[in-house]
Amino acid sequence: MSAAPLIFRQLFDPASSTYTYLLGDPASGEALLIDPVFEQVRRDSALLRELGLRLVATLDTHVHADHVTSAWLLKQRCASQILLSAASGAGNADRLLQHGEHVAFGTRHLEVRATPGHTDGCLSYVLDDHSMAFTGDSLLIRGCGRTDFQQGSASRLFRSVREQILSLPPACLLYPGHDYRGLTVTSVAEELRYNPRLGGDASEGDFAGYMNALGLPHPKLIDIAVPANLRCGRPESEGQGSGDEPDWAPLSFTFGGIWEIQPAALQEKLRSADGAAIQLLDVREAEEFNNTLGHIAQARLLPLAELQARLAELDPARPVITVCRSGTRSAQATVLLQRAGFKRVANMAGGMLRWNAERLPVEMATP
Repeated sequence: MSAAPLIFRQLFDPASSTYTYLLGDPASGEALLIDPVFEQVRRDSALLRELGLRLVATLDTHVHADHVTSAWLLKQRCASQILLSAASGAGNADRLLQHGEHVAFGTRHLEVRATPGHTDGCLSYVLDDHSMAFTGDSLLIRGCGRTDFQQGSASRLFRSVREQILSLPPACLLYPGHDYRGLTVTSVAEELRYNPRLGGDASEGDFAGYMNALGLPHPKLIDIAVPANLRCGRPESEGQGSGDEPDWAPLSFTFGGIWEIQPAALQEKLRSADGAAIQLLDVREAEEFNNTLGHIAQARLLPLAELQARLAELDPARPVITVCRSGTRSAQATVLLQRAGFKRVANMAGGMLRWNAERLPVEMATP
């Protein structure tokens, strides 16, 4: 019997070269996030929303030393549980995992495998059909996590990887916690053959000698990341978040990286006491401004092709909302405005097509 369908996304944080993995069950809409990053909480929340998934749990592979987890922030946003190893020593977790346990999401589950050696609390997560595994820092692509700090042990890591990861089926895809060269995935067969530290005929002694000779500097963020991750990412100050949330309008953040406002919310905002402060830019061409879709009464026509040259006509101290036919050109306009230094910028989702579909008022007057 074939496994149930799976939604799978591999996400990347460029600052720490960390991979975050989203696994979702389309039948139930339940999802997991593995190794989420504090600064990427908006991105990850947006992707969950756009895919129609409900986050049931975050799973960290270990207590990271190079970035802070967003497990706590996601729990506040999504009511998700925080899961990581019982051997991690972390507080604020909802479930402390042991080797051999299962973590369910809908009809699917991950198998928990203890793979200590990089840290005491390292876990690898194996998909129920053994088609893929998430190895954190225990096994990297043609490499592995270091063993010279945070309870590291070359002997334990060698045994962990050989017994719990490289014992999986040869075709099993392996997804690491990091990669610094842009590599994304490997397999058991590849690592058995080509991993210079753990593959081939390497012995435990060979591996220990290799690791002891690395001489790596400590991670730059270790003094910040480890204490924070021992709190599961809970900020020391309850008001601390992943960045200031816009308070000038009811906005949502998209996976594409822009802020949006829904047409009905924009209509209400324009009618409010501070609605006059909004600079509403229609970035269509002049002939579109008065076509069958019409335009919003407060909108000012400023075609996208002219926007860069006419930035001086806008007030950077006032919020800007951009509009076009479908929301596509106006999304690009928000990017251009942000690059020019405008701080409060949003796109109207769906453009005039959605505005008209929701039967909101339009005008056809000459601009």
